[in-house]
Amino acid sequence: MPPSPEIHGPNVPSGLQNDILRFVEERQDRLVALTRELIRMDSQNKPPFGAERACQMWIAERLQACGLHPEVYELQEVVGLREHPLYHPGRDYTGRPNVAARRLGTGGGRSLLLSGHIDTVPTGTQNWTRDPLGAQVEGNRIYGRGANDMKAGIATNLFVMECIAAMGLPLAGHLLFESVVDEEFGGSNGTLAGRLRGYNADAAILSEPSSLRVCPAQRGGRTAHITFRAAGGILQGGLFPAGTVPQLTHFLANVGSFAKQRATVPPHGMYFAHVDHVPVTVTKVFTAPWGFSEPITVPETAQVELYWQLMPGETQDAVERQFFTWLRELIESAPETYPAMPEVSLPIRWIPGSFTARAEDVVQELSACASRVLGREPNISGIEGPCDLFILQDGFQIPSAIWGAKGGNTHAADEYVEIESLIRAAQTLLLFVAQWCGPAHRSQV
Repeated sequence: MPPSPEIHGPNVPSGLQNDILRFVEERQDRLVALTRELIRMDSQNKPPFGAERACQMWIAERLQACGLHPEVYELQEVVGLREHPLYHPGRDYTGRPNVAARRLGTGGGRSLLLSGHIDTVPTGTQNWTRDPLGAQVEGNRIYGRGANDMKAGIATNLFVMECIAAMGLPLAGHLLFESVVDEEFGGSNGTLAGRLRGYNADAAILSEPSSLRVCPAQRGGRTAHITFRAAGGILQGGLFPAGTVPQLTHFLANVGSFAKQRATVPPHGMYFAHVDHVPVTVTKVFTAPWGFSEPITVPETAQVELYWQLMPGETQDAVERQFFTWLRELIESAPETYPAMPEVSLPIRWIPGSFTARAEDVVQELSACASRVLGREPNISGIEGPCDLFILQDGFQIPSAIWGAKGGNTHAADEYVEIESLIRAAQTLLLFVAQWCGPAHRSQV
């Protein structure tokens, strides 16, 4: 791995740095309030539909209060969206608008996009101990669906826009804000629409939860639904049939062999420190509904959701060929167990890994601002899962990094974000906006 450029402090006057950090500290209650208000508004994504509109209209109102002129636009209005090679069909965008705004700079500076998605995964049937839409505060945590992924990130971006207006902070470069729909379940069409609508910049910050790390890379992801079938019932010539249980048992016992094959893929430089750089995970197993409303019998079908991640640079053809070869060889190795090949569907779009080089200005200068706030150099590494970063980086060649707060139980019950990290994320982001868009054009950190 080549040596990394040395990270110095941000090229913003020390007095202004102190003013920025103090300004955020004094208004932290506003940041918490924005986060809680967004959590309280349902914006669950349940493909092909979503419920993002109320949040988006509320965000547009807040942007207007900052003196901006937000655009609320429907995805179906975006010219060239459905024809673009990165567009993924199968979603209904009726009443699911994006919202975006520009704060124009005085000229001569670099432009910056603050991006994020407003949709959340469903609350699901998991055992929540708190109201998923309650935005309950306990100690250092705010609980609720989307608290970490990523209502806190949208709130941080919106808070920064408010702070710039309230401080009268002069910016040479344009600052763009967007809140997009349909990121979850491999959507990404909202982020694609923003690019085609013209909300592009010299660099972008995606405010996904990075745990106060600078993450210029994402792993890709692939999801497969695998269905096994067998005869059911319980009385067949004196024998008690096994149904799909032997198939399911054999498959689950051998998933590790696929994981070992995947582990031979060399790690990208952003993932050298990750213990498992290309994890393979069983995310769902289903045979039949539970309870006495169903007969006692062996399952005739069994379904497995298998999810695996991949490194930047891996191609769809190569990764899928590896999976289908492994599956075919597994089934053919046990013909007495499998009467036929299982059915396989790929329900979510192919999401590639992507990255911006560590030496890029956006990575180095964001890291310098984080160092000033945290009192230490931040970890610079790839984030553990896929998101919309690839649209920015690969689709439109915008140098980009993920920066956001720390939380937990993401996509699970009792999801939360940590308030202290939310404040540090906002201080860093506001300082970085001053650094990137400010009068010090193309300064070296």
